[in-house]
Amino acid sequence: MSDTHVDASRQGSTAILRIHGEITGRSEGPLMAAYAEVGGARSIVLDFGGLEYMNSGGIGLLVTLLVRAQRAGQRLLAVGLSEHYRQILSLTRLDEAIAIHDDERAALAAASA
Repeated sequence: MSDTHVDASRQGSTAILRIHGEITGRSEGPLMAAYAEVGGARSIVLDFGGLEYMNSGGIGLLVTLLVRAQRAGQRLLAVGLSEHYRQILSLTRLDEAIAIHDDERAALAAASA
């Protein structure tokens, strides 16, 4: 069983996935269910404000989510990342595909631009 909870909501054509707990290889169910729940959103904001832990399996899930989003013509944006996880996204070069913003307001503005 995963210690992951993802709240999904929509704001216009942008979906917001608020991640709580851990993102590990066992988090695929909650993460992909939340992604499916927001369907045809043009952009998806991943809010990591409630993230407690992410390991390499979690990074792999982000890559899977990124591939699915790109195939659907969607953009991924991220907010709420600690400096540690910002560095990890930078090291893995995921920050080149997932736009990182300081807060939800900035991400929503970028998503609607």
